[in-house]
Amino acid sequence: MTDDGQLLEQYAQKHFEPAFGELVARHIDLVYSAALRVVNGDKSLAEDVTQTVFMDLARKARSLPREIMLAGWLYRHTCYVASKTVRTERRRKTREQTALEMRALDDLANPAWERIAPHLDQSLNQLTAADRDAIVLRFLKRQDLRAMGATLGISEDAAQKRVGRALARLRDVLSRRGVELTAVALASALAAETVTAAPAGLAVSVTAASLAATAGTGTTLTLFEFMAASKLKAGLAGAMVLASLVTPLVVQRQAQAKLRHQDEALRQQADQLAKLHAEKQQISKRIAQGESTEMLPSDQFSELLRLRGEVGLLRKQVQELAQSQPPTPVSRSEMLASMARQYSARVSQLQQLLATSPTENIPELQFLTDSDWLWLATRHALDNEESRQRALSTIRLMGEQNFVSELLKPALQQYARDQGGQFPGDLSQLKLWFSSPVEETVLRRWEILPRGKMVQELQGQLDEDWYITQKAPVNAALDQRILVGLKNVHSFSDGPPSFWDTAP
Repeated sequence: MTDDGQLLEQYAQKHFEPAFGELVARHIDLVYSAALRVVNGDKSLAEDVTQTVFMDLARKARSLPREIMLAGWLYRHTCYVASKTVRTERRRKTREQTALEMRALDDLANPAWERIAPHLDQSLNQLTAADRDAIVLRFLKRQDLRAMGATLGISEDAAQKRVGRALARLRDVLSRRGVELTAVALASALAAETVTAAPAGLAVSVTAASLAATAGTGTTLTLFEFMAASKLKAGLAGAMVLASLVTPLVVQRQAQAKLRHQDEALRQQADQLAKLHAEKQQISKRIAQGESTEMLPSDQFSELLRLRGEVGLLRKQVQELAQSQPPTPVSRSEMLASMARQYSARVSQLQQLLATSPTENIPELQFLTDSDWLWLATRHALDNEESRQRALSTIRLMGEQNFVSELLKPALQQYARDQGGQFPGDLSQLKLWFSSPVEETVLRRWEILPRGKMVQELQGQLDEDWYITQKAPVNAALDQRILVGLKNVHSFSDGPPSFWDTAP
């Protein structure tokens, strides 16, 4: 045992304080000088670090190995403590600086936003596309760094750095326009003031007018197809409400246009009828005054017969046209109520179909939202067995996707971050990382598989070693297999059924 080891053992076993004092005297220069370098020459911080290191040595004396090379341990621990102290000090100074800048911002004669607003849009348009996109996503769209990174295909750290660079360049552009601000003041102003909520109902009226302008071109169908393709869950309810508002407006606009056209035709025929009727009355008056039809010239007599025929024909046409006019268009609220009843009936039909087919049910359906059910109701008519099977498969897929996106994927990524990049060996290990409790019935439907256990058709499309996936499908021909990795989530739709097999 080295001399250091003997002294450390004397202190650890017998609490012999002179032995510990000797250790401090032997190694204090090593510890202090290492600390001074790491904290960039700040003597007071170096002293604090030195004190902390020897306090840790006294506290851990019993647990350190007897054969430890104490100088090496002290050096490494000093670097660790000093680095941690520097980070803590840096954060403290940053908080203080932020507080000072915020107070300075509050003390300005003119609020920062009033100085920024006249120049903001021109300044943004002078940035590169990448910098402008970063500002737009972070401050105008108010995305957090995780969502922003997902949009741009980069990590959260990369997104934060990109926002920082973009803010610095925006500050430079504003500075050239005479607007001097700190980075914190600029970011605070942008976060608080850049987005103004549109008036209530504006989105509906704008969309209705736009779609009405293109009535007959299939715009409403395109809206539903876009919803089906994108499946943007966050905006699904809004899109469905928008569709339910726009559809009756477009239908009513088309009905009104047709009605105006028919009214114009009816008016023209009524005018012609009135004219012919006046001529007929004139001739009939002459007849009533004693002129017989035989006394009429042949051309006038022929004209009388023609007028009588046209009057009868026009009366018939006017009667038919009046009967063919559509009823007065229903009000917007009545049409919306009718559509709500129709969609509600479809949702009930879907849920009844599941209730009568328990083998088609899965526990992940608990993660479906009202907007999900509403979207499903617009996609499936349930008029034959094939459409019913596809509807049930889609329902299962949406429930599984919600479970993956809201709970499973975030828990998996957080677990990996906390465990040094390790993939869990069992799904039960993720329980502490779920943002809300997950029932065992859900977890029992999923398993962890290495890529090598997938069939050959899948292995060539995968880029990670481990995945979480469903154990088995309900309908192998229609159900989609979902593979959840640390980096990506893969989904394979409509087979082939062999996608569900495992390699031998």
